[in-house]
Amino acid sequence: MTDLLKSYRFREEREAGWHKLDQIIKRAETRGVNALSDEDMIALPRLYRQAVSSLTLARSISLDQNVISYLETLCTKSYLFVYGPRSSLGEKISRFFAHDWPEAVRAAWKPTVLSAACLFGGALLSFILCMIDMEWFWIFNSSIIADRTPDATTAYLESTLYSNATDAGGMLSAFSAQLFSNNSGVALFAFALGFMFGVPTAILIAYNGLLLGAFYAVFWSRGLGYELTGWLLIHGVTELFAIVLAGAAGFMIGGSVAFPGQKSRMASAQTAGRSAATIAIGAVVMLFFAALLEGFGRQLINNDGVRYLIAATTFVLWMGYFYLPRGYGRTR
Repeated sequence: MTDLLKSYRFREEREAGWHKLDQIIKRAETRGVNALSDEDMIALPRLYRQAVSSLTLARSISLDQNVISYLETLCTKSYLFVYGPRSSLGEKISRFFAHDWPEAVRAAWKPTVLSAACLFGGALLSFILCMIDMEWFWIFNSSIIADRTPDATTAYLESTLYSNATDAGGMLSAFSAQLFSNNSGVALFAFALGFMFGVPTAILIAYNGLLLGAFYAVFWSRGLGYELTGWLLIHGVTELFAIVLAGAAGFMIGGSVAFPGQKSRMASAQTAGRSAATIAIGAVVMLFFAALLEGFGRQLINNDGVRYLIAATTFVLWMGYFYLPRGYGRTR
């Protein structure tokens, strides 16, 4: 009987505030934040603190479990409203592209340079070796699928750089999807391997560079360097940049594990992982556009000048998007 009386008095003294808080939260959930009056917005933090205090007291004196359950639910809803994110999915996506992704890329310029060095360093090495002795091509491309090899004729190699739009048909969309699947797999693999101190990431990025350099050497040795460059760069600016960024994300993870500083390796990896994951997700988005350019633009556009123009345009756009300074947050 004493416990029931204690619970009754406890509720009687505080229940009005609980109900008012509950009404404010329900109104905001059903009609939006704009439906709240100025008085509601001012009262909300105070009522929330009172509800939390009531919950703490109710637990300490072992009141009726129904009261405790009600207060736990009320406090949880209130906490999510007061402190939780209230942005919509569209706002989150907009913030990702307008702020989070380019900011993460700018901050990661050192691992980006390292990743680019692995990719283009590997490409330069294999190119030089193949130009000295074309037998190196078969070492770097032992499981080559395509027939663009040193054994192909110059005329055939040149013909592969230009296609007839009427022959492409419905194959372009399938080709584009295949390219996206392959390239995004490489990018995410490079990112995921970063936790092993970044060593597998470096090997994977450099290996892709070796393949690129050997492929380039075949065409260069036949006097088709200019044509191949346009054929590659129409999509390659976006694709190679995306792979470099994915590698940079992997190096960020690897660096945080290898050099955690004052934090534990796990805590350091978690901190770096947020920015690295943002970069990796953005790299997949870039690879999607690269696949469209490769599967459609490169196959349908046979003019070298137009190819170079598109390549230059994408380069300027990506550089401006990532590295031009912005005034984020000045109005807040």
